[in-house]
Order: sequence, then structure tokens, then C-alpha cells
Amino acid sequence: MDKLATVGDIVFPGQVLKEEAIKNANTKNKVILGPGLKKRGEDIIVSKCGILQKKSNNLFWVNCFQKRYMPVRDETVVGVVAKKTGDYFKVDIGSCDQAMLYFLSFEGATKYRPDVNVGDVIFGRLLVTSSDMEPEIVCINSNGKKGNLGVQAPGGFLFSVSLNLARKILNPDCLLLSSLGKVFRYESAIGMNGIVWIKSEDITTTIAIANAILKAETMSIPEIKQFSAQLLKS
Repeated sequence: MDKLATVGDIVFPGQVLKEEAIKNANTKNKVILGPGLKKRGEDIIVSKCGILQKKSNNLFWVNCFQKRYMPVRDETVVGVVAKKTGDYFKVDIGSCDQAMLYFLSFEGATKYRPDVNVGDVIFGRLLVTSSDMEPEIVCINSNGKKGNLGVQAPGGFLFSVSLNLARKILNPDCLLLSSLGKVFRYESAIGMNGIVWIKSEDITTTIAIANAILKAETMSIPEIKQFSAQLLKS
């Protein structure tokens, strides 16, 4: 096995990333490391088994098929409030540790205390991820605004998908969600942790949307485009 890894290769933990963009990295030409890559000294080391990917010449990550979600900073996740203690909530996001959510992590929390209860579905953004402490999520974006984050409306349907499927349907090239929106009226929150929340007008529509999402598991992006076109014709 070659110890040097290049984009498109199947890589294994311990391999060193070999790319010109890494060698030329400086304060102006920054390189962003995604999941599956870690910096050790002057080298970039692969930490997960998968396919090495690159975007925009400075963003690198390993596309892997892992089962358990590992929190990554700035990723959006869906979770369920499991415990309410003092000034913070414990949210189950499917990782090894439950995430912490402080009541001040909501827009306008200094004026009024957010109405969050055990069992509520939360769509949040990971703010702190470390192997030495619990992850922390917030319900505001980088501008301090709520956006589409926060407590989801009651009565929705929550289900789990593989991490690979979550990344696939959140890909800008994937037309599945937009096509479903033209056929059905629904709300959704899809986390990078593989948890999906859906709410529509009735149970039949909700189940149809969930089945369409699950069906995309074994499809490629071109196949999803064909499937989306068929949905629009039906």
C-alpha cells in the first residue's frame, strides 16, 4: 500500500495526503480539512477509511461509510432533547456523547427563555467538538440569527438514514428534496448525523416522502435526477 494518498484513491488510516495545494498552503491560500483528515506536524494524515475527495482545490475530506456519527464543527444535526438541567439541555444526536445546548444559544434568549422541553426535536449547528469534552450545539447561525435552526414543530415524523444517504441528499447536485417540494407540501430538517425530521399535511404524504428518501440509498446522483423527473411527471 502506498503511504501517499491522492484524490480519488481509496485511503486508509495513517496515509499522508499528497497534494500540491497542501504544499503551497499559507495564510492566503488556506486549506480546509473535512472529516477523515487530521494535521500532524507538517503532514496531513488520513484518519478514516474511504475515498479521498476534493472541492475548490482547497477543501479535502474522506467520504466514508461509517455507522456512528462523529461530531464535526459547523455541521448541522437533528437531535432529541433527552434531559433538562439548569441552564442547559442534553440533546441526543446519535454520537457517543449527548450534545449540550445552553438556553442562551437561541436568538433573543437574553429577552425571554426559550420554550424547550424533553422530547422536542432540535435542528442545530455544532459549535464545539472535541475528543476531551461533550459536543455543544447552538440554534443560531454565524450571524447570530435563527434561520431554519431551532425547535421543530410538534407532530412531525423522525427517522434515521445512513450517514452516506444524508450527505447524498444534502448535496447541491441532488434534486430529490426540491422535486419532492414541487409534488408535496412539507417541512423537513435533515442532519449530517443521519437523522431526518419531516412534517406534512397528513400521514400518507409523510410516509411517501420518507420512502422516497430511503429509496435514494442505492441510487447515484444521475439516477436520483431520473427518479426526481419521474416524481414530477406522476
